[in-house]
Amino acid sequence: MMDRERFGIVGAGAMGSGIAQLAAMSGHDVVVVDLSSAALDAAASKIRENLNLLETKGKLTPIEVAATNGRLHFADTMEALPGCQWVIEAVAEKYDVKNELLGKLNHILPADCLVATNTSSLSVNALATSSGRPKQFLGMHFFNPPLRMPLVELIPGLNTDPAVTNRAVQLMELWGKQTVLAQDTPGFIVNRIARPYYTEALRILEEGIADCSTIDAAMTEIHGFKMGPFALMDFIGNDVNYAVTNSVWEGCYCEPRYRPSVTQRNLVMANRLGKKTGIGFYDYSKPMPKQKHSDELLLLKIANRILLMLINEAVDAWYFGIASRSDIDKAMTLGVSYPKGLLEWSLGFGISHCIEGMADLYDFYREERYRTSPGFPKWISENSQ
Repeated sequence: MMDRERFGIVGAGAMGSGIAQLAAMSGHDVVVVDLSSAALDAAASKIRENLNLLETKGKLTPIEVAATNGRLHFADTMEALPGCQWVIEAVAEKYDVKNELLGKLNHILPADCLVATNTSSLSVNALATSSGRPKQFLGMHFFNPPLRMPLVELIPGLNTDPAVTNRAVQLMELWGKQTVLAQDTPGFIVNRIARPYYTEALRILEEGIADCSTIDAAMTEIHGFKMGPFALMDFIGNDVNYAVTNSVWEGCYCEPRYRPSVTQRNLVMANRLGKKTGIGFYDYSKPMPKQKHSDELLLLKIANRILLMLINEAVDAWYFGIASRSDIDKAMTLGVSYPKGLLEWSLGFGISHCIEGMADLYDFYREERYRTSPGFPKWISENSQ
């Protein structure tokens, strides 16, 4: 039975330990593998802390906490993995690191073991080839923190057995997660469609149109986003956010819409990574700026410009078959907590208004970055029936 399958999690960082706790709470025996004993100790300590907190809040009983702890095992060698039916890798988001690991796993794991990667933007097909078992391999992208975020993007490769994808869907249902299916394209659904939230905000900043707090206020006050783009980049980590943008840009053959920002690159080079280093776009040693933004027209222009770029990206993803209409909106609301799905938003905003807005941006800048998605005519037809 699926609930008795043994799981191996390779990588004891924040994502790996979170996935391990989730699996153990769902009834699986789990072995967490990391070559760093310090990382293993930190993961075990964090999981115990999380479980104790859940017990304090009354969400788990003492018996459930003890049982979950009893299902968790930690090892500093991959030789602990052969008894697993599933292995999820959650190591550094670098091809060379993942490829080397997957090659080693293929020699250690039994032939029928299923392998998943938690990559957020790397090619699943490339990693599947490195795994040596492409039929039994898929992308399983959890969002941070895995315990709280309800969404998992599932990305089958071209050679993934459909039965493996179905098992992954059933598994995530057992774990209380909601899934979306994405094509293997750079950034999948969320990290591709969300790029303009960051890159267009950075462009507005670089043009001197507004400062970080004004742009953040535009998105939170006008359109109801939980966090503005600069606060969110600082929260994610500018190193992580910049790396994902760069990965999507390179993976799409330097598509202008995804071009990284020199401003963010410089922050990374200066180790101004955001909250984790105490300074990024904001200085966290000081109170966060609380400005009164009296120029409502400026806020509206900024908010609508970024929203237009997001909707344009969502229509493009739908048009090119990256995911279904429902999965695109589901991914953006559950994966990054957008106030509503972008495709649904386009209908309320007005499809013709979206087209006109993109055309105005292109007429002003004359850059391919602002070209209107070719999917809009089909999107109009889809919604006029």
